[in-house]
Amino acid sequence: MDGSNRKGRFLALMLGAGAAVAMFRASGQEGRSLLVSLFVSASQALDRTVGWPNLPKLIGALVLVGNRTLLRERNLYDTSSSLSTPAPEPSVEGTRHLTARSADGSNNDLSHPTMGRADTRFGRNVPIQYTYQDPAMMEPNPRVVSRELLTRDTFLPATTLNVIAGAWLQFMIKDWLSHGKSPKENPWQVPLADDDPWPEHPMTILRTREDPTRPPGSDNAPPTYANTQTHWWDASQLYGANLEAQKRVRSGEGGKLTLSPEGSIPRAMLEQLGNEPGWWVGLALLFTLFAREHNAICDRLRADYPSWSDDDLFDHARLVNAALLAKIHTVEWTPGIISHPTTRFAMRGNWWGLAGERLYRTLGRLSESEVVSGIPGSPTNHHTAPYAITEEFVAVYRMHPLLPDDYSFHSAIDGSPIEEQTFLEIAGKQALGVLDRVPLRDLLYSFGIAHPGQVTLHNFPRSLQNFTRPDGFLMDLAAVDILRSRELGVPRYNQFRRLFHLEPASSFEELTDNPEWAEQLRRVYNDDIESLDLMVGVYAEKLPPGFGFSDTAFRVFVLMASRRLKSDRFFTKDYTPQVYTQTGLDWIDNNNMSSVLLRHFPDLAPALRNTTNAFAPWSKVS
Repeated sequence: MDGSNRKGRFLALMLGAGAAVAMFRASGQEGRSLLVSLFVSASQALDRTVGWPNLPKLIGALVLVGNRTLLRERNLYDTSSSLSTPAPEPSVEGTRHLTARSADGSNNDLSHPTMGRADTRFGRNVPIQYTYQDPAMMEPNPRVVSRELLTRDTFLPATTLNVIAGAWLQFMIKDWLSHGKSPKENPWQVPLADDDPWPEHPMTILRTREDPTRPPGSDNAPPTYANTQTHWWDASQLYGANLEAQKRVRSGEGGKLTLSPEGSIPRAMLEQLGNEPGWWVGLALLFTLFAREHNAICDRLRADYPSWSDDDLFDHARLVNAALLAKIHTVEWTPGIISHPTTRFAMRGNWWGLAGERLYRTLGRLSESEVVSGIPGSPTNHHTAPYAITEEFVAVYRMHPLLPDDYSFHSAIDGSPIEEQTFLEIAGKQALGVLDRVPLRDLLYSFGIAHPGQVTLHNFPRSLQNFTRPDGFLMDLAAVDILRSRELGVPRYNQFRRLFHLEPASSFEELTDNPEWAEQLRRVYNDDIESLDLMVGVYAEKLPPGFGFSDTAFRVFVLMASRRLKSDRFFTKDYTPQVYTQTGLDWIDNNNMSSVLLRHFPDLAPALRNTTNAFAPWSKVS
């Protein structure tokens, strides 16, 4: 038998096994069948020898399904059960929690009410024994890595995206995770070279907040840290992660969020947000846009259900708004930033299944299988660990190079220039002045026609390497990002790849196709490829065609992007007309980022008319 026939039979076997996986998952069984084992083995073999990006679209998508199956089995680890102070059971009043998201994320899994709740621990994607704090915290020096490998010399634009795509990622992260406010006591001390211009020697980097659920006397155990946000994809950045925060944003009438008569976030709230680390105009735009969207959903629901209470309208509008955000991220943002034909197909498959959107709209779900008909509406499954956002997920989503340093604002009506600002002039408390001077419509248009940065070496925003937080603390965020992964026990690049079933890089030349970068990496890391930090490795790595970030980071995404949906009952077994209403499900089905923008800012229509994805560059008006 010649090689081509063997390859054909191999592919046929994998396709048949892929179909078996779909039926297997639909049956609700756990564990592996022989066909599933063959499918996973074939997927791994094809990925290692050919590479999923080099395969036909359907075959490549099935390889990714096989990879996800393996990752679900071997890369989910629970940190919640060992060496922890038992969390009190959440209080329950009546039956509201059965059909509505709670303020703090509790009662999503009714058999494990604290799962995913705010102030519970981050999970892990690597075995716990590999998550001890890095013993070589200062090797190589984080500030040296920042200055020699990350500093933006010339802005490298990501020309297939717009700046809204960069702001969107931060908007999502505000929903998913936060390690909380760092204490100022006992900071890390980073030694600096004599010629380093940093104003204080040594440099001070604050430590991550200690895990409040960790009892005394557990210093020898691997570190754990708690998430101050809910772990669920529930739009907690808009609605708050506790009942008190939620009450502050609600108007108390018609289920709506509080906005000014002009449809803006109230000034007092903007002033408060300006004191939060990471706040800038990009976040203000998306907070405002989806607060308006929440209120529009309330108006639609009230028309169909006029007898509903304020709580009824709020609860249902939150469900719909959160699901619309998840859908936009899954089928628009993600295919925009990893724009390979296979990943575009696969991400749409996450939402609608391999049967596709057209069949879903015509016939509804064809199967319980997430592979055939998508995750929304399929059975809930946590796989091998209780659901939680993981530290490894946090690590690969350190994508600050997306942010430009310089911004030009233009009129959305005629394209005329308004003003130019640096990032520091539109961040923190300075954001409020920009929002006073420049209409929201024009800010959105200006972000829509501008490019974010490429996620590579030598493209970290200069503004963030010399950034003063609202509390006056000076930081080099690039150095902080390097130190933070070491502190949180995230393995370095090569070990990370091994633990994610990938081949490690044997040399810096194998890692990157840029000879100058390879030499710089060798110098900074003292010719030791095993000491390469994860963030630096993924920034240096050769990218699959159309990708805005590395294949190594993508492996975490393959696992966790699906998991954020698959573990959440409001995206799975309770994604039904009985819980959402048919009006709510229709709203999710019939809207996307462009329709949301045009509903609230109709003057953007000329800029969006030639754009099929609102995160791609818009047309300029004149």
